[in-house]
Amino acid sequence: MALKTLSDFEDGKFDGKRVLVRVDFNVSVSNGHVGEDYRIRMSIPTVEYLAKRGAKVILASHLGRPDGPDSDYTLAPVAKHLAGIVDRLMAVRFAGDCVGPAVETEVSKMNRGDILLLENLRFHKEEEANDSEFCKQLASVADIYVNDAFSTSHRRHASTYGAARLFDTRLAGFNLRKEVEYLSMMRESPPKPFKVVVGGVKIKDKIGALEHLLPKADKVIIGGAAAYTFLKAKGVKTGKSLIDHEHLPWVTKALDAYGDKIMLPTDHVAAVSPADTSISMVKGDIQDGMAGFDIGSETIERYSAEVAGTSGMIFWNGPMGMFEVRAFANGTVNIAKSMALAYWRGARTLVGGGDTLEAMKKSGVNESEVSHVSTGGGASLRYLAGDDMPGVSVLNGN
Repeated sequence: MALKTLSDFEDGKFDGKRVLVRVDFNVSVSNGHVGEDYRIRMSIPTVEYLAKRGAKVILASHLGRPDGPDSDYTLAPVAKHLAGIVDRLMAVRFAGDCVGPAVETEVSKMNRGDILLLENLRFHKEEEANDSEFCKQLASVADIYVNDAFSTSHRRHASTYGAARLFDTRLAGFNLRKEVEYLSMMRESPPKPFKVVVGGVKIKDKIGALEHLLPKADKVIIGGAAAYTFLKAKGVKTGKSLIDHEHLPWVTKALDAYGDKIMLPTDHVAAVSPADTSISMVKGDIQDGMAGFDIGSETIERYSAEVAGTSGMIFWNGPMGMFEVRAFANGTVNIAKSMALAYWRGARTLVGGGDTLEAMKKSGVNESEVSHVSTGGGASLRYLAGDDMPGVSVLNGN
């Protein structure tokens, strides 16, 4: 999908213009301090590019799921954190609302190169309702619209769709364009060999993407709780491991059609519960009363060799086990390190999902050791499934 982005225009296009940028600053905030800030850092190339070209940069984001204004969900700490990241010559201010007279006043005070972060969009229920009047208010403070929040682009909200339609100039930010480029490559013509690593808990959210990727993939490596639904469908005893009974029929069909390319665990790290300090290494069936919480050493060896030996493209979504608990983290750690090895050997490596990013970092693998870390989460899976992406299609006038 060809998208117009900032660098498609002469620098003078932005000089003195008010530019509304939809970013995703939905990050963890505790006691007034920002935790993992990857999503904020990914917006910096777009924000600084505009500010350095004389634009008045107005940033809009949501944070969490507040039920109206709530101090626990204010973006004020994010504004402070942002100020510490951007070029020290740039002024970062914070508006106490995202629409209305207070915002208009703040925007009127802006100089060229200034950055203004608006308060949480979801303090207004009209944001998620794509209310037409709210869209008009949001759009009225700017001349140009930029979407750099791929992770929210599957939603037809005011800031991602309704307000965007009111601008003559609608552009993709650098992060959004990169997301679309990588995901489009994967969905349409991935470099070979193409391998997919799927973990985590929910199969439901991944079905659409898997239906598109299974025919193209050379190998699909299954771990995490998702693996036990696949094993159950094959008749393997899974004890009290988490099973997605609702989607067992789909898993059975997938195994029938693509069983030759689907890799499943052959051994497991099992326990009575996640808090159980007495773990067992189990090969084959898992006995009643126990559940699998990580892939075993034999499976780790097979999976790691498959991942690290990739020379084409590999996509990883979802940890291999309950990595938050040290006893169940070994599978995820080894996959993360194997992804880094594949990258250094020349493969295109894409990591998606918030849990996967967290798992990668806990494994000691940093963002520079993969080709791209998607901030998209559910949006990435929706795009891979071929679903409508209103926040992306609107940039092309749809």
